[in-house]
Amino acid sequence: MADMQIVLSGRKIEAQYVEMKVPLYSYGCEKKIKKALSHLKGIHSVQVDYQQQKVTVWGICNREDVLAAVRKKRRAARFWDGDEHVPAPGDAPKQYLAAFTAYRLRKSWKKLFPLIRL
Repeated sequence: MADMQIVLSGRKIEAQYVEMKVPLYSYGCEKKIKKALSHLKGIHSVQVDYQQQKVTVWGICNREDVLAAVRKKRRAARFWDGDEHVPAPGDAPKQYLAAFTAYRLRKSWKKLFPLIRL
């Protein structure tokens, strides 16, 4: 009963192909990608092309969920057709600065209240 999924009846659901460019350094990376995708429900097949650095997934799945599962193993993974937004070179330092500022504030908060454990 816990494995049952709720599917909306008003929408036609079809299997789709999701193609991603994933940096693969060895054949062990291929196994890692297949294992990471095996835990997702609705995936029928996973094909890994080591020569082209390409992973093709076929099944009833969300593209973003598949990419997120692959990115847990390989950070540089992206969609093959390039639909994903790639930040311009000028945007990257702003993102890093914001992340560093948040990190610095989090560390200073812990110094102010050392007795509070979350």
